[in-house]
Amino acid sequence: MATIFSPSAVHSSTTNTPKPPLTPPLSKPHLTIPPSKPPQNFNLATTLAATALATTILTTSPPSLATDYTLYYGTASSAANYGGFGGNSDKKASAEYTYDVPEGWKEKLVSKIQKGTNGTDSEFYNPKKKSEKEYLTFLLGFPKLAPKEVILNNLALSDVDLQDLIAGAESVSSEERKDEKGQVYYVYEINGTGAHSLISVTCANNKLFAHFVNAPAPEWNRDQETLRHIHESFKTVV
Repeated sequence: MATIFSPSAVHSSTTNTPKPPLTPPLSKPHLTIPPSKPPQNFNLATTLAATALATTILTTSPPSLATDYTLYYGTASSAANYGGFGGNSDKKASAEYTYDVPEGWKEKLVSKIQKGTNGTDSEFYNPKKKSEKEYLTFLLGFPKLAPKEVILNNLALSDVDLQDLIAGAESVSSEERKDEKGQVYYVYEINGTGAHSLISVTCANNKLFAHFVNAPAPEWNRDQETLRHIHESFKTVV
């Protein structure tokens, strides 16, 4: 006799079979690796080197950029007395004006022709750039200063380079100043496209003195402090 199984019984036995719980995988432990330390002798060497460098910086003086000067004594002698002939050859004793000359600059020998035509009495230049220079001219028969514009125009009449500089100048300024003795000076500054000029003019001993400081634009930009110093150093011995 065949045995009949109930479908519900089969289904019940199939669905009700319990399943074992799933075990979560074990997490791997995280290992913390400490940063490596440099050898002790490396730290010591670095510290000593830094200390030595700091000491050197603090104790080493920066190079001096100051310029040394020599005081020049000018006699404003006439062409007939050029070189001391017919007069006192001691420049300091017979000086009528003075100005500073930067260390390393060279004196240019003024010829009798220069002295007789445009009144050049002395000239110094930078041997590295001969157009960077200072020089002085003087004219007789000027007991006092004329108006500033007249003086500058008269100076340009005997100086072609000054004429060209004024003609192409970006700016021309002038002012009046007095020294500690009350001596009056006209001060001109000419800013040209390729050059710069500082001029100081005064009258003393019935003479008109004009001190020039000229430099091309690159040298002016580099040496402006020195050039202004020698410009301001000019004075007459009254």
